[in-house]
Amino acid sequence: MEFFYQIIPDEHIEYFHYFIDEWGFSIAFLIFILEIIILSFKKIVSKNVLGDAIANFVTLGLFIAINTFLIGVMYISIFYWVYLNYSIFHIPTNFTSILICIFLADSAYYWEHRFTHRVGFGWATHAVHHSSPYFNISVAYRFGPLDGLMPLIFHLPLALIGFNPLVIFLSEMVVQVYQTLLHTEVVRKLPKPIETIFNTPSHHRVHHGSNDEYIDKNYAGILILWDKLFGSFTEENAKVNYGVRTPIETINPIKIFFFGYVKLLNKMFTSGSLKDSLGYFLMPPDWEPKTISESEK
Repeated sequence: MEFFYQIIPDEHIEYFHYFIDEWGFSIAFLIFILEIIILSFKKIVSKNVLGDAIANFVTLGLFIAINTFLIGVMYISIFYWVYLNYSIFHIPTNFTSILICIFLADSAYYWEHRFTHRVGFGWATHAVHHSSPYFNISVAYRFGPLDGLMPLIFHLPLALIGFNPLVIFLSEMVVQVYQTLLHTEVVRKLPKPIETIFNTPSHHRVHHGSNDEYIDKNYAGILILWDKLFGSFTEENAKVNYGVRTPIETINPIKIFFFGYVKLLNKMFTSGSLKDSLGYFLMPPDWEPKTISESEK
């Protein structure tokens, strides 16, 4: 038991970061190659599938550029500032505290993810991820411009509690890498105990569906129990129609990367009133202002 309470130096946490990042990407890339091989045998590989995959990786590059130079420094600085000046405790870094932090980060991810689906400016960046009409590992790397900023709101309380920011970033990475590996049709259904407790490719396919019964379902990161607990869980039954309800019909990575905010800003600037503009910005993405005839009823 002492093993679980031994202090882990920061440099070891940094090594865990590197290890998970490198191996996570390597495994994901191998799954992607397997997916392409399977699609080739089924003779359903097309220029659009490959073009969409290339676009996904280009959006990843754009995301990394923005996150590194504009968001990354600010993001890290805020976490350390809160941790060093306002944290309630300074929780020792050991395997027990890391496991607890991963559990809490997974819960925070659920609410962050739900937020980005139900608030206009959050959906404007997250819609990029959902806009692909395909479902493979490359889609996991399809990012929007401000995806790196959203976790700040929901994970910062972990620094306020007293978790070392390095542990928080590691926990976020664990959840993100787990999520990445769910973006596949190669795995159909896993044994029932796993499907009951954990998020799986089947559950996440539902999340990417534009079918009426699949909209805004299965937000979970690692544990599907969050969705079951908060009423957002649905099983994969009907065939999943991937993408957003109004298809963007392009593999141009620049258009893909910015389409959500272009659409949001167009609604806001043509709304006709400040109230309606704020509505589009803050309300769910399917929100529309009441017409005069409706308001007079």
